[in-house]
Amino acid sequence: MDEEILYDAAIIGGGLAGLALSIQLAKKGYKIILFEKEQYPFHRVCGEYIRMESWPFLESLGLALSSFELPVINKLVVTSPNGNELTTDLDLGGFGISRYFLDNELKKIAVQNNVIVEENCKVDDVVYKKELFFIYTSKGVFNSKVCCGSFGKRSKLDIKWKRPFISSRISKLNNYIGVKYHIKTNLPADTISLHNFEHGYCGVSKVEGDKYCLCYLTNAYNLSRNNNSIAALEKNILYQNRHLKELFTHSEKLLDAPVTISQISFSAKEQVYNHILLTGDAAGMITPLCGNGMSMALHSSKIAAGYVDDFLQHKISRKEMEDQYRINWQKVFAGRVKEGMRIQSFFGRKWITNLFVRTMKMLPGVTKKIITHTHGQPF
Repeated sequence: MDEEILYDAAIIGGGLAGLALSIQLAKKGYKIILFEKEQYPFHRVCGEYIRMESWPFLESLGLALSSFELPVINKLVVTSPNGNELTTDLDLGGFGISRYFLDNELKKIAVQNNVIVEENCKVDDVVYKKELFFIYTSKGVFNSKVCCGSFGKRSKLDIKWKRPFISSRISKLNNYIGVKYHIKTNLPADTISLHNFEHGYCGVSKVEGDKYCLCYLTNAYNLSRNNNSIAALEKNILYQNRHLKELFTHSEKLLDAPVTISQISFSAKEQVYNHILLTGDAAGMITPLCGNGMSMALHSSKIAAGYVDDFLQHKISRKEMEDQYRINWQKVFAGRVKEGMRIQSFFGRKWITNLFVRTMKMLPGVTKKIITHTHGQPF
């Protein structure tokens, strides 16, 4: 119980957006508390590829990226279910780093900057009353002037608050599952591969050390028609793409079991809920095939940090903080998210995906333009 301490800002969720936001605000001298339901380090379902637009920002937080000998990724390979293959250069490129390693390093930096990090701490509810937030957790009640939600793709708070995307009827936008492995394999370290299969796609790229991240997204229907067995899903559906069959059968899995998440939604979300500023996936998601979700999470934390700082310095009102954050988020990310959904529409049914990849092979300029429209510049 910590009701006697009034924090300047409380952050719910210790992923990329939450950790980055906590560090930025703590560096400005504010009293910050962050709640994470897990214990660091831990694995998350994530493609673990970060576009280079985020490199300067991460280093500004205190992360010595150059010292980690991370793989620099500047080529993209896309395969269709029938095995057709498209290869293109990534103009800005990116780098690979696991969330197991990255999140833990950011947590260390947060603690070094006096952020109070409450691990193994579930947030049950948040009540806004008389210009203060009361955060009800498994470790007691905490008070803050500002509250930010960085709790990922879907949380119990989303359900409790009955956010609109939660109550939407099941559709092609809101009923996905994600599965991630770390593997040892023999693939080019400078290449990220995107292998498509019926109703889904699988990304593979190198991270730190000798590991590769293999992460795929598909709909719940694919899993249910395989008796809810991930192993059966992979053999019956993913293996139809010969590249994936080769990858799964000739790679060593490094995790005891895959990391999974269900009920992923790409439906539109609000960026402010009951005066809580939402960042990262809690504010809105771009489809994973675009490879820009991690950068969006980091960038959204920078946008939020600026307005929270102005509010705490009494330069703007709470309403101005909320309105300006919402407007700026939309300005920076709404177009990317919309383009990502348009691209996703070409993947799923095998014949459309096969046609799309074959067409893009003949139109390299269009391929590069599509990539540009789903990504940003250094921030």
